[in-house]
Amino acid sequence: QTVEHGFPHQPSALGYSPFLHLMAIGTRSGAIKLYGAPGVEFMGLHEENNTVMQIHFIPDQCQLVTLLDDNSLHLWNLKQHSGASELREENRFTLKGPPGSPPSATQITAVLPHSSREFLYLGTESGSIFVVELPSFRVLEDRTITSEAVLQRIPEDYCNRRPCELVEALREHPKNPEQILIGYSRGLIVLWDLQNYKVTHHFLGTQQLENLYWQRDGSKFISCHYDGSYTQWPVSSDNRQPEPLENLVPYGPFPCKAISKIYWQTTKNGLPYIIFQGGMPRASYGDRHSISVVHGSQQTAFDFTSRVIDFFIIFSSEPAAECDDPSAMVVLAEEELVVIDLRTAGWPAIHPPYLASLHCSAITCSHHVSNIPLKLWERIISAGSKQNINYSTMPWPIDGGTNIAPDPPQRDLLLTGHEDGTVRFWDASGVCLHLLYKLSTVRVFLTDADPNDNMNTLGEDEWPPLRKVGTFDPYSDDPRLGIQKIYLCKYSGYLAVAGTAGQVLVMELNDEEAEHVVDHAEADLLQDQEGYRWKGHEKLKTRDGPVRFEAGFQPFVLVQCQPPAVITSLALHSEWKLVAFGTSHGFGLFDHQQKRLVFVKCTLHPSDQLALEGPLSRVKSLKKSLRQSFRRIRRSRVSSRKRRGGTGNTSEVQEANAKFDQDTLQEMELAPVQRKIEARSAEDSFTGFVRTLYFADTFLRDSSRHCPSLWAGTNGGTVYAFCLRVPPAERRMDEPVRAEQAKEIQLMHRAPVVSILVLDGRSNPLPEPLEVAHDLSKSPDMQGSHQLLVVSEEQFKVFTLPKVSSKLKLKLTALEGCRVRKVTVANFGSSKTDDYSENDLAVLTNLGDIQIISLPFLKLQIRYPCIRKEDVSGIASCVFTKHGQGFYLISPSEFERFSLSTKWLVEPRCIVDMPEVTSNNHVHNKAGMENAARKSRSSGDHGEDERKSGRLMEHALLNDEKVLKEIQSTLEGGR
Repeated sequence: QTVEHGFPHQPSALGYSPFLHLMAIGTRSGAIKLYGAPGVEFMGLHEENNTVMQIHFIPDQCQLVTLLDDNSLHLWNLKQHSGASELREENRFTLKGPPGSPPSATQITAVLPHSSREFLYLGTESGSIFVVELPSFRVLEDRTITSEAVLQRIPEDYCNRRPCELVEALREHPKNPEQILIGYSRGLIVLWDLQNYKVTHHFLGTQQLENLYWQRDGSKFISCHYDGSYTQWPVSSDNRQPEPLENLVPYGPFPCKAISKIYWQTTKNGLPYIIFQGGMPRASYGDRHSISVVHGSQQTAFDFTSRVIDFFIIFSSEPAAECDDPSAMVVLAEEELVVIDLRTAGWPAIHPPYLASLHCSAITCSHHVSNIPLKLWERIISAGSKQNINYSTMPWPIDGGTNIAPDPPQRDLLLTGHEDGTVRFWDASGVCLHLLYKLSTVRVFLTDADPNDNMNTLGEDEWPPLRKVGTFDPYSDDPRLGIQKIYLCKYSGYLAVAGTAGQVLVMELNDEEAEHVVDHAEADLLQDQEGYRWKGHEKLKTRDGPVRFEAGFQPFVLVQCQPPAVITSLALHSEWKLVAFGTSHGFGLFDHQQKRLVFVKCTLHPSDQLALEGPLSRVKSLKKSLRQSFRRIRRSRVSSRKRRGGTGNTSEVQEANAKFDQDTLQEMELAPVQRKIEARSAEDSFTGFVRTLYFADTFLRDSSRHCPSLWAGTNGGTVYAFCLRVPPAERRMDEPVRAEQAKEIQLMHRAPVVSILVLDGRSNPLPEPLEVAHDLSKSPDMQGSHQLLVVSEEQFKVFTLPKVSSKLKLKLTALEGCRVRKVTVANFGSSKTDDYSENDLAVLTNLGDIQIISLPFLKLQIRYPCIRKEDVSGIASCVFTKHGQGFYLISPSEFERFSLSTKWLVEPRCIVDMPEVTSNNHVHNKAGMENAARKSRSSGDHGEDERKSGRLMEHALLNDEKVLKEIQSTLEGGR
């Protein structure tokens, strides 16, 4: 397992280091992930698997502290190892109170890493503030700030309210590190002098406190409150009782939600940015998740589609800068990351290069295409860029660390189909899974929602000024729109997409938007059958007349299956211009050049009534069959008791009971290891379900002539083979494509057929359509005899062609106690030499194991445990690549990437510079100096070379002799 793509599942905490330019995200499962410049990623996992509550970076260090919900603190370090940085846990600590004290005495609520980098201040539920030393986590008991010490300077009438109950916020004075601001939940705020151990100022708030924020010069601070108000307080040099400068309820006068966090950012033009979370009117907007940005007369309440976990502002962190000058707002919502550009008019969103919300609509299928030709890649990117005109062009603001991973050797696409009828095209070449283009199939159909509706339109006088942001939208207009199968031909640019209601769309790439009519064709899969009635959903209604499509993939033909059942298999042959599709009722072949149906084949068994009920009524039939089973058990017990009570023959009763037990056991599905391989009954439900379709140019009728063919495999262990007659190119539009059934193979054990493959005379898999024409593959060997490989859930079987006689088999279930779930041919290249590679089968089983099986001799090479066997959805979502990598969903929003190949590895490899802070506060940087050394070797400017070498020599004095010698030899070599 190499890298996780997508958005972390159930995020719970956010942190940011202005010094390192790194962001950290913690999750409810105890994971912590760091992100910087694209390609800079780190991951750590707390052993406890507890929720990460808070993340705090230590100022000017490559260290951070996490607080978990079990009240434990963990110190993490970014250290260089083998030329790259790694995230490691250095220390852990749980704050303990004196014997007999309640848990609230040490329950941490606020954490402040001090700028000295030596101490952590820990506010607790009891109101006490403990001081711990870093990195040892030793508690300095003599420096604890107790509520009693704080209350000594507070007016007596205010003390009667028990103001020091819970420490809500701790903030260090921006200009004086010896002073910290302490905010208590009841509203009391004090400025504490660390050196003299006393309160210097107290601010008597009357509302429940949520958070605090210092202004840059330290002359004022802001407090925000539970009633939706914020207050500005002055901090005077004398000891006069401070009065609030301003108390504002931005969305009053009606009761408002709490403002949980606030920023006050100064700018060069004098107008501050006031940015706060929450504060909306409770009655009308209590269910909204908003962050408001106010700058002079401009005000926008950004409305997020999921709960806001936390946010931060990226602003100038240079101590010499006079203003904050904010550039971006980074918001971690429960289901996505949203970044807003605060420098561009209109405050547009910035397209994130990572942390994509894969599940903005639920993923229903995936399809991987390796080694995309440059021309197609550029056309897809061009189509995507036309969709992104509303995004900011600002560079990605979180740019810490350096990506040192090698450039991807090829361009790879991962296509995901979604429940809302969209297909998203992701750049899966490297560590960052980046969205290139989004295709929607909705325009072809009539749905309740008009695709032209704009959710963001606001009236001029609308208040509050809400603006919807983010892409997460889990609600589908119609579940029938869901994408079930995708097939992209990278050579021709043809794309076939199939959905939940029997719809198959064939598309081609157009660089300009266009308006045209989509041709319709119907494929009646039950045409020769009588007495069947479809009880499932209806087909989708289509739009009449021309439809306007944006640049990108545009559908030109729609094939509608009847009954409109889920499409279960799909194959596209772009050279022959044919598309094959299968459902639980049968399969068909469509000529998309002539826009004509070639044939349909019904695969239903007479007893296969369940296949006609559709996915929505299947739940009912499952309940019905369970009820019948329980009734049968009850009837059997009653009848056996009656027999025992009567004068019946005891042996007869025992025999009946034994027969019943045997029948019941046969109905139950045994555990995988105990499963018997035996012939399944033809009456089993869903035997006609078409699992796989495959085009091949091979010997089907006799060994002297090869011809195009279509193969189909069903759930009942049947393989159908059809001979196809495709007219030559010059007569392609004049003559029809003809098909004739040539073979029908019935596997004895009747296990579902998962895959079909034809091997040429050299035992190599046949190349993809147009692959030979583009000189990317050798022509298949048509001299030697071809072989047919049929992979069922339980065994692999090789047949000779054209006679279809059994040659070789591997019984997987009988030997391993597992069943095949996914299989693909993977090409494994040697990591030592470029001139050796081999084709093998990569097989995923229902136990989550991945097995590599050799071709054509079917020998097991190696087995890897990959996915937990309990993770059924992870196993179902797995997709292999052509070069031994794969992806599977570890949560609705994240793909885990893995590699079976030593040659093809995509994993993060990056450096975060390790700073050394000297007494005069100049930061020296080891990794940066090494980079400078590398640059100076290639530089022709001798003056620049000498300046760099001078800096390097100065830096080397701080290190050991080995480093000094290494840098010296490097520089000498460069000269």
